[in-house]
Amino acid sequence: MEIIDLKKLIKFKPDKISREMLFDSPEMRIALMCLEPGQKLDPHKAPMRLLMYVVEGKGTFTVGDEKIEADEKTCITCDPMIPHGFNADKGQKLVVMAVVTPVE
Repeated sequence: MEIIDLKKLIKFKPDKISREMLFDSPEMRIALMCLEPGQKLDPHKAPMRLLMYVVEGKGTFTVGDEKIEADEKTCITCDPMIPHGFNADKGQKLVVMAVVTPVE
């Protein structure tokens, strides 16, 4: 068992997205990404299942052709090989926890 205190891990970088790997195993990976206003993670594809959880802030998420405005405590799921990304375009910081699992 491991306890992860997200409050202690939230850090921002003015020139790029701050990324922290919280957990990494063959069955599951968890990453924390902290974006300053205006920063974004461009849509990309991955061969895994994905859950994006908004820890803090607001932003626009892309899943396939859809744009989703999401704020704190919102989860967005994405199937493998579907383009996905997010943008801190709402004038505030955005903190996203991403959980990825392999597809069998």
